[in-house]
Formats: sequence, C-alpha cells, structure tokens
Amino acid sequence: MAKRERVMRMSVEQPLWRALTGYRVLTMLYAVGLFATAYDEFTRPWVAVAYYAVLSVWTLATLPRVANAAGCTKGFLAADLTIAITGIMLTPVADAHERVQSGGPTLPSIWTAGAVLAFAVKGGWRWAALASGLVAVANLVERGTPARDTVHNVILVCIASIAIGYVVEVARASERTLARALEIEAATRERERLARDIHDSVLQVLAMVQRRGAVLGGEAAELGRMAGEQEVALRTLVSGGLVPVSRVSEDATEGAVVRSVDEEPRDSGPVDLRVLLAPYAGAKVSLAEPGAPVPLAQAAAREVAAAVGAALDNVRRHAGEDARAWILVEDEPDEVIVTVRDDGPGIPEGRLAQAEGEGRLGVALSIRGRLRDLGGSAELISVPGQGTEVELKVPKDLTNARGKAERR
Repeated sequence: MAKRERVMRMSVEQPLWRALTGYRVLTMLYAVGLFATAYDEFTRPWVAVAYYAVLSVWTLATLPRVANAAGCTKGFLAADLTIAITGIMLTPVADAHERVQSGGPTLPSIWTAGAVLAFAVKGGWRWAALASGLVAVANLVERGTPARDTVHNVILVCIASIAIGYVVEVARASERTLARALEIEAATRERERLARDIHDSVLQVLAMVQRRGAVLGGEAAELGRMAGEQEVALRTLVSGGLVPVSRVSEDATEGAVVRSVDEEPRDSGPVDLRVLLAPYAGAKVSLAEPGAPVPLAQAAAREVAAAVGAALDNVRRHAGEDARAWILVEDEPDEVIVTVRDDGPGIPEGRLAQAEGEGRLGVALSIRGRLRDLGGSAELISVPGQGTEVELKVPKDLTNARGKAERR
C-alpha cells in the first residue's frame, strides 16, 4: 500500500501575527496623519519628515517579517524597538516645547505599541515586560518629568503587552497538549489495527497449533504447548504494550503540527462486497445476497469482509465444527448491513468482557474495532442455547461517517 501523509497545523497565534501586520500599517498612517494636521506647530518639521520617511519605508518593507514567528527574529525585534525609541527621543527636537510638556503625542505615537506587541507574541510576557520597560524609560526621558498622562499611557502599554504575552504562552502550551493527545489517539488506533491483523493471522494459527498438538500427542503436544505460551505472550503484548507512534507533534513556528501517515490503497475505487464474501460460503455457511452488486469503497469492503471472517472464526472455535452459519447481505440506500448468525450454544452473559480482560480481542478489535473505524457499528446479540447474531452496519458515505465518529 502507498503511504499518504496528512498535515494538520494548529496555531492560535498566527491570527495575532496577521492582526499585528495590519496594526503596524494603520498606526503608521495614523502617526503621519497626526503630524500632517499639526505641521505648522513643529519647530523643526524637517526632522519629523525624515523620521516618518524612515518609519514608512521600514513598516512596509518589514511586513513579511511580522507575518509569522520565523521571520520575527531577535535582531529584527531589536531594530524595530530601536526605531520606536528613536522616534520618542526625537520628539523634543522636532516638536515645540510647549506641545511636549502639555502631553502631545510622540513622533511614532501608538505605532510604538506594535513594536512592543511583537515582543509579546514572539517571546511571551517576559519579552513584553522588557520591551515595555524600555519604552517607559524613553517616554519618561522625553517628557523630563513623570507627568500623569505619560505614566498612564506607560502603564496601559505594559499591562496590555504582558497580558497578551501571557495569553500566547498559554495558547502554545494548549496546542502542545492537544497535539500530544492527537498523537496518543493515533497511536492507539494504530495499535488496534495491528492487533486486528495479528488476531486474524498469527494468533489464530498459534491457537490451532495448540489444539492440534494436544490431540496428536508426543512431540506435537510439546509444540502445541510452546505455541500456547507464545499465544498468551503475544496477546498480552497486543492488548497492552504495543503502542507505535503514527503521528508526531511539534511546536513549529507556525503552531503545533500534527503529521499523520495513513495507508492509501493504490486503487481506491468501489468494489462489489459480494465478491469478497463469496469465499466464505460453503457446506456449513450459507450466503444470502442481493441480485445486484453491493458497491463499497475498497478499504471499507476489505474491513467488512475481515470482520465477517472473524465472526465465522468465532463460530468454528466456540460453536463447534458442526455448527452452521448464515450470512445475510442487505444493500440499503445509506448503508450496507451484513448479518452473521449461527445455531451454536450462544455466549454466556459476561463472557465477552471476561475474554477482553484476558487479552482475547476477537470481538472487541477484529469486529467492533473495524466497524468503528469506518464510522459504522457492530451489534452482537446472543441468547444461551439459541445461537449468536452479529449485525455489521457500514455507511456508504465514509467521509461524513468518519468525521461524526471522531467527534463522538
């Protein structure tokens, strides 16, 4: 089978970078607009014009750098904050002294908050505290005295940036936790899939060798005993210890990444389920099917046929060699129903739970597990002395069915 890799990227901080990009452009235009409306009040307007030229070029040229965490390096953040602080310190040089003392805006105005927020989104609340502290010092130096409005603005920027930085850190931790949960869920599903395959092949063979060896005696009995020991060991491994990892979680710059590798059939076209079930028919197994083809996706049809095979194996093992079985295939508009019924002694109450606890996962994995992965269901009805009936239901629309099953 071919391998297909799906990548799911989760990032709650990515929208923050996009918002920051827009904020920088808008606040740059706002700062230029403030200067244009008060041009005549500046004592050295050419200083402000030169600064705004640099600010505009820098803002527009660095838009790709603030689009994600990867481009927003420490060097860039330092240069960005330097431009903001430089603008604050140039304000008394360009603007009138009276306007500065009366609390007039600095040259970069609220554009400075964008530089501080970039620190918060990139490095969390500690980086935000450092950047906002430097801006606070620059504002106090620019005014000369700790005026009320200056202190108010400084505190507001500090609190907002530190809060955003803390939220980003919490979001990143949540993403890592979610990615790890998805990794564990995928590993569990992969373990169940391998357990089904092992149950349908290796464990069945080992159990048969154990039974036949006990009947033949001699050296065959010893081989049967060894096969029985290996069967118990393998069941223990399958039921609890085998956890392969099929997904990998990362804390990448764009967010937590969950990468899953699935098997993809080379030919994913629908197949006739009747063709796959026909080999099970025989002297003791009757097959009743519709007269028209029963199309199912190839992977789904194989899983249903394997579940039917597992049900018939249970009939032979627990109902005896002389038991009869009947397979009924029903093609409904939205789903396919396959029923396997036998005339055996039935299953005592509580036996299935006991078998699952012993690591015998034929019903739990080979039957119910297969149908659950397809978004379908497997119902088992058994009355002591009246046989057992297994009803398998698989939806025809596998995409929607799997999505609903994963949300449950």
